[in-house]
Amino acid sequence: MFVQVVSQSTDDTERLGEAFGQLLNAGDIVCLYGELGSGKTVLSKGLAAGLGVAGRGTVRSPSFVLMHQYQGRMPVYHADLYRLNGPTDIVDIGLREVLGGDGVAMIEWADKLETSLPLERLDISLEHQNDETRLITIQAQGSRYHRLVEQWLSRQQHMRTPGVNG
Repeated sequence: MFVQVVSQSTDDTERLGEAFGQLLNAGDIVCLYGELGSGKTVLSKGLAAGLGVAGRGTVRSPSFVLMHQYQGRMPVYHADLYRLNGPTDIVDIGLREVLGGDGVAMIEWADKLETSLPLERLDISLEHQNDETRLITIQAQGSRYHRLVEQWLSRQQHMRTPGVNG
C-alpha cells in the first residue's frame, strides 16, 4: 500500500510527520529516503513532535554523531546514516539494538541499510518538486503499517487535507 502527498512547504511536511508521529507505538520503524535537502529532517521533527518530544529545536540531523535519542511518550531514536559506508557500520552505532525495541526508530538515509532493514516498516520518500514543494510517498511494509497508513488516511479525510492521493 502506498500514498502520495504533495507538500507545499516545510510546515506541511512537519505537520504530516506530526500526524504520523501521533499514531506510532513502541517498536515502530520509520525509514526516510530522499536527496540532500529533500526534507527528511523536517519530517523527523514532525514525527518527534507527534511522539511528544518537547521543543522543535531539540531535533537536529544527527549526521556527525549518527544517532540521537529523545524522550517523548516513549524513547525516540533518530539515526542519520548518510556517512555510513554500508550495513556492517550499523553495529558500530547500536541501531540494530533499538530496531523494534522500546521506542520508535526514525532512520534517515535508510537506503544505506536496505538489505538489513526489517521487512515490516514504514517507508517515506521525499522528492524535490521545486524549491518548496515536495512529493512525499508513504509506503507501508507489512500489516501493522498498512493499518497505520489507513488510520492516518481516515484522519486526513475527516480534516479534508488537500494533496493526498491514495
